[in-house]
Amino acid sequence: MASRRRTATTIALAIACLAASGLVGAVTAPAAVTPRASYIEVLNDVMCVVCHEPLAVAQSPEAFQERQYIRTLIAQGETKQQIEDNLVQQYGPAVLSRPPAHGVSLLVYIVPPLVLIAGLATLAVFLPRWRRRGRQSDSGGPTRAPAPLDPADAKRLNDDLGRYA
Repeated sequence: MASRRRTATTIALAIACLAASGLVGAVTAPAAVTPRASYIEVLNDVMCVVCHEPLAVAQSPEAFQERQYIRTLIAQGETKQQIEDNLVQQYGPAVLSRPPAHGVSLLVYIVPPLVLIAGLATLAVFLPRWRRRGRQSDSGGPTRAPAPLDPADAKRLNDDLGRYA
């Protein structure tokens, strides 16, 4: 009797999982066919061409016009890439918050990782050397003993210390 319940429960769970996966697939399939642009995503990736601030925070009259233009393009069902292309045609490449990855602007994407790699390589080479030098000086390597005090200076030091003790 307990095995029948387990079998029935297992079958019910399997049917529920299949139904849920079918529903999830049915819900996400149309979204995958026609991706709509998100207003917030577009605003975060676009600049105001007048005040040179992200369009999400810009308060100039031109920024309000750009936002309205973006709303119109979203209402027409355009994708984010199509909207960005329209904005570049309308306002020029300065409207994009990220420079294009070609020409001289490509250096923006190449130079920082190269500098980081060069810094890490420098540390990898020199850090072990610095640590070895530190260990050699701490391990009692050749060090000079302090020069002995002149007897007159030693007497004066003892007298001064005796006054404060």
